[in-house]
Amino acid sequence: MTSPGAGPGSTKRVGSGEPAAGGATESVHETERQPWDGGGARRGCWALLAFSLAVLLLVPSATAAAAAAARAIDASKSQRLELPASLVGPESVAFDGHGAGPYVSVADGRVLRCGGAGAGWATYAYSPSYAANGCAEPSELPPVARESACGRPLGLRFHRESGDLYIADAYMGLMRVGPGGGEAAVLATEAGGAPLRFTNGVDVDQVTGDVYFTDSSRTYQRSQHQMVTATGDSTGRIMRYDPRTNQVTVLQSGVTYPNGVAISADRTHLVVALTGPCKLMRYWLQGPKAGTSEVFADMPGYPDNVRPDGNGGYWVALHREKFEFPFGVNKHLVAIRIGAEGEKLQEMKGPKNVRPTELVERGDGNIYIWDP
Repeated sequence: MTSPGAGPGSTKRVGSGEPAAGGATESVHETERQPWDGGGARRGCWALLAFSLAVLLLVPSATAAAAAAARAIDASKSQRLELPASLVGPESVAFDGHGAGPYVSVADGRVLRCGGAGAGWATYAYSPSYAANGCAEPSELPPVARESACGRPLGLRFHRESGDLYIADAYMGLMRVGPGGGEAAVLATEAGGAPLRFTNGVDVDQVTGDVYFTDSSRTYQRSQHQMVTATGDSTGRIMRYDPRTNQVTVLQSGVTYPNGVAISADRTHLVVALTGPCKLMRYWLQGPKAGTSEVFADMPGYPDNVRPDGNGGYWVALHREKFEFPFGVNKHLVAIRIGAEGEKLQEMKGPKNVRPTELVERGDGNIYIWDP
């Protein structure tokens, strides 16, 4: 989710957010088979990826030791292409258990899937309210009213064994869609007797199937995200959903703007981005400290999503630096690689108009940056 610390004009918005034609209730194989390029030309999915996901970096993978000695990655040398005018996003990206994808959460309320070379993008999932409110049709509603009616999917994660995709929707709560996609089932709209107002990040324990997710504020919704930081709101929560019992447990409340979340490689703890305080928090799941939390790392900027780097550490997207001036050198930190114990391993720098929400390091040795 975009950092609320950003003032007006600091968040790059691309496209109109108007959905493409096609009924939301159709099969994923029947909808959105044509890419949104304004001219109707059919392109391969990976050609579209450059347009829809804005920034693609090809960076060789490195071990933690090598990364520690590596120079900062220069994101300005990557190719940047704008989204089609009809689509705004993405916020989060996932690949399924077969390595297929990407699956992308976008601002019009849907999750899209890349169907492979020559196939283009297809609607993969949507909330019940998306279909009920006719969100597949063009609308004159302002963006805030539209997203509250149609949903705004943020975090995405697959449970690889089952093929289930878990969706943290800012307005609809925690949702799940099975293999093949379609209308997602709403799993949770409240926790501990209080409604979910700003469901944000999500991750899945691939061994147990437990789902960990964040509610960034009990006071403000996503459309008021700047107020979460401006007021120092500390009503956020970290939660666990048990798919066997369908129960939601509040692990910790009173958290200041919990955003992205990632389970550690050894499954002993969670790493949670605290956007307003510019910190990462570690919440212990196992061991003598189970049920407690501590500062994991101080961040030089406002962290958004946290994703594993494949070496036991994490890539943390930074929406902007703590102290950033509109003049001077046109470079800033866009991401930082953190080791398994919170140590800084590597920086990524780029132009000030690059403000990523998430980085994903794939097994093919590439790092993908998602910048809406």
